Amino acid sequence: MRRARCSSRSSPLVICLVLAALVSACTQTSAQQQANAGGGGRRGGRGGGRGGAQPVVVASATRKDVPVEISAVGNVEASTTIAVRSQVTGVLQQVGFHEGDFVKKDSVLFTIDPRPLQAALEQSQANLVRDQSLVNQAEAQLARDGSTAEYQNVSAQRQMQLVERGLLAKDAGDQAQSQADATALAVKADRAAVESARAQLKVQQAAVDAAKVQLGYSVVRSPIDGRTGDLTVKPGNLVAASTTQLMTVVQVEPIFVTFSVPAVHLATIKRAAAAGRGLKVIAVPQDGDPQSVEGRLTFWDNVVDPATDTIKLKATMTNNDHRLWPGQFARVTLELDTLPNATVIPQEAMQIGQDGAFVFVVTDKSTVEQRAITAGQRVGDDVVVQKGIEPGERVVTEGQLRLEQGTRVQIGDANGTPAGGRDGRSGRGGRGGRGGRRGGDAAGGSNAQ
Repeated sequence: MRRARCSSRSSPLVICLVLAALVSACTQTSAQQQANAGGGGRRGGRGGGRGGAQPVVVASATRKDVPVEISAVGNVEASTTIAVRSQVTGVLQQVGFHEGDFVKKDSVLFTIDPRPLQAALEQSQANLVRDQSLVNQAEAQLARDGSTAEYQNVSAQRQMQLVERGLLAKDAGDQAQSQADATALAVKADRAAVESARAQLKVQQAAVDAAKVQLGYSVVRSPIDGRTGDLTVKPGNLVAASTTQLMTVVQVEPIFVTFSVPAVHLATIKRAAAAGRGLKVIAVPQDGDPQSVEGRLTFWDNVVDPATDTIKLKATMTNNDHRLWPGQFARVTLELDTLPNATVIPQEAMQIGQDGAFVFVVTDKSTVEQRAITAGQRVGDDVVVQKGIEPGERVVTEGQLRLEQGTRVQIGDANGTPAGGRDGRSGRGGRGGRGGRRGGDAAGGSNAQ
């Protein structure tokens, strides 16, 4: 009785275990059938894809003049940078601009207290008047002594004649001659005094001119056309002559762009300079705006940097629109030469293999030919083909991964739509793929039901 009781208690547990085993077996069988059905669909899709034409996008090789360019990173420099300092010591009274303004040459920038300089000028002018009076006085003394000397000389000659005739004592004649000689020496002294007074007058005139110049320095004017920088001294502060820097002015019209290129191109640069044609330089500052600025190469350094084997170049840009700014970095393109009538293809068409560059050329039979090429200069999105392609031939730009020598292709647009319409999708194996999926569904139909 005890065994029967135990068996009756354990029978629900046994029933649950059996049901779980049956559910697991059914689930595994259904999953296996679905996997087999999916595999059949994929295999069917691949089989359908191999049989059709492969969709590709093509482009034609063209012929055009291609510039030979060198790209580099350059730095924008102001053509002139001037640190503005006061040439006189005084209190800064006024500022005639706002920080960052563009100013013209000779426009007023600063005004320094002119009163001490004005007083010094007036003092120099008064001394000039005094020295002019001294010159006049010396000249008058010279004229008076000159007249006296002339009279005494004539008188001495008459008295000597009387002495020779015996009508006058010899002592009187000698005395008259001595007076005449003394007066002549006084005339020479007066002439020296006049020259000294005139020299002093010139010195004082120079002092007046210097005082005027110093007074003119009380107004600081812009030496160039340019843009003002940060103001370092505010009105009311004392500025020292030739020491205190008030601000800087930079000239941005024209402006320079300096960069370096490999020294191997130096011969081409020199030939262009010898021919009298300036090389074109295009600069695009790294500020997010794709607009470029065009200029001419105007300078190359007199030495090659031995550490990098490069030579420093400088281009001059008009910069009328202030597109370039001093201190900016810019992408620089130097046009060295032009290749006339070069054959170019899109860069997407060129592939790189073990034997070098090649392209897939679409033939008249809608098949592709894998052809080796010799690539040259890259220009934007195009590449120059030196050998292997003729203008007008069509090259594949998209879809090369599905191609090999002799593969049939169907030409479509960049979105993958064939030129013949939507029915051309069979070339991709799409219908075969759908057929494979239908085959898979049929294989697993009983499980689905």
